[in-house]
Amino acid sequence: MKKVIIVDDEIAIRENIRSSVDWEKEGFHYCGDAPDGEMALPLIEEWAPDILITDIKMPFMNGLELASIIRAQKPQIKIIIMSGHDEFRYAQEAIRLGVTEYCLKPVSAAELLQILHQVSQKMDEEEQRMMSLAMTKEKLLADLCGGLIGTSDAIDSAKKLSLPLSARFYAIAIVDIRLHDESQHSEQLLNKILHVLETACSVHAELLAYIRSRTELVLLLKSNSEDSINTCLEALREHTRLELEQQFNCSIILGIGSMQERLQGIHISYLEADEDKYITRLTLQNKASLRGIQLHEKMNIFLDRRQFLEFLKLGSPQLRDSFVREFASPLKSVDWHTSTYGFYLLNDLTLESFRMANQLFRMGADADENIRSLQQMIESIESWEHCKQYLCTLLDQLWQRRAASSGKYSDVIDQVKSYVSQQYNNEQVSLKTISAHVRISSSHLSKIFSQETGQTITEYLTQVRINKAKELLKTTSNKTFEVAYKVGYNDPHYFSNIFKKTTGCTPKEFRSQGVMPFHEPPSDQIEEPMYD
Repeated sequence: MKKVIIVDDEIAIRENIRSSVDWEKEGFHYCGDAPDGEMALPLIEEWAPDILITDIKMPFMNGLELASIIRAQKPQIKIIIMSGHDEFRYAQEAIRLGVTEYCLKPVSAAELLQILHQVSQKMDEEEQRMMSLAMTKEKLLADLCGGLIGTSDAIDSAKKLSLPLSARFYAIAIVDIRLHDESQHSEQLLNKILHVLETACSVHAELLAYIRSRTELVLLLKSNSEDSINTCLEALREHTRLELEQQFNCSIILGIGSMQERLQGIHISYLEADEDKYITRLTLQNKASLRGIQLHEKMNIFLDRRQFLEFLKLGSPQLRDSFVREFASPLKSVDWHTSTYGFYLLNDLTLESFRMANQLFRMGADADENIRSLQQMIESIESWEHCKQYLCTLLDQLWQRRAASSGKYSDVIDQVKSYVSQQYNNEQVSLKTISAHVRISSSHLSKIFSQETGQTITEYLTQVRINKAKELLKTTSNKTFEVAYKVGYNDPHYFSNIFKKTTGCTPKEFRSQGVMPFHEPPSDQIEEPMYD
């Protein structure tokens, strides 16, 4: 619903316009009026109207002066000039200032409404044009990966971009590329590698990709066959990666996320791929250091990692101590005071354990924080006894995550929902403020909320706000713009758009029905932007 303000020094004209139009019925909100440009400026600042209707000849500050200031300070406001002077110089100046419409007095209510609807239509067309220009393939994919766009909006945007998005299965892979020859142009190289990947993946699955940074590509693999995506991912891990490294003289680290069946699951797969890439990088760095120490210290201790990982998956706390004692026996010969070999062995085992736990237990905790904490424990080891204690601690921590992987975050989810129920009317509520309240990082909270509820936090916030708006529309006589403010929307026009997308009808239509529509679009199909 677009807001309108009228500026005219004749009170009779202002009152006639105000009373002769059924503003809400016509889809407008009448903010108020002012007798001249100078008086209008602070009101425009306060009310933030969408359309300004102003006379030209007024005392103190005339309409053209007002239009000039508004065009400079608030160019989004559309200006309609009314004048009793059919003089070319006025029309010429109005055109120069970028005035939207110019009409001669007297203006009937029907004529004014026709002009208002024309201006409103132009505004809607401009908004749609700006949205289509702003949304690109790269932005759409980035928003999907970041959990910043809802299913309905993603499908609509993909349709406008002629981008085939729908599939039964999705998975994300992140490709981190480091050049051996720094003189190579990174952007050109990324595009060449992307072209090779598109050709290689097309045999098994469809690939949509974007460049995330000067060293990273994000691949969205989609197919109606789960096996096709798995085959493609396996090829990426093995021969495709090696061929790319040889062809382009670079090093490649892959991060791969889990298979997902919904568009909203792409965000989860992306977070997992980013975490997997991080662990892979640490693992490779650790192995390189380990090889160097082996050569320098001439040590070759064998730890059966596969045995440890199998015990992590199937073992029980009752058998922990005996297993650790036997497993760690090769480390008895390590001098923890003079050699770093044992530290790197344990670090390597820790990273592999985390990788497997992420795949099996859908661990939500931030990998980097947990790994850093465990690495600090490794650095403090001074004896074989300390080494056994560390291995017991590692098993215990990962088992706790295994045991709690289902329903682990119910308390956190309850905290989020409680906070939203109390703060939904605050326009500043964002993922950042919510994550600060529950004391969890934004990326981690976004992931676990999506996993546990099937909704993003922004979708849930929108659902709460619209449900509260329905309640107010049915139980109060508040105007639409008042309802918007009470549920956290300072822009009534934007609120009306969100409401219609969510419920299938405008706020006014909903109120006139008196009851909730029988067929209502699912709440998880609409999402508003959430700003940090």
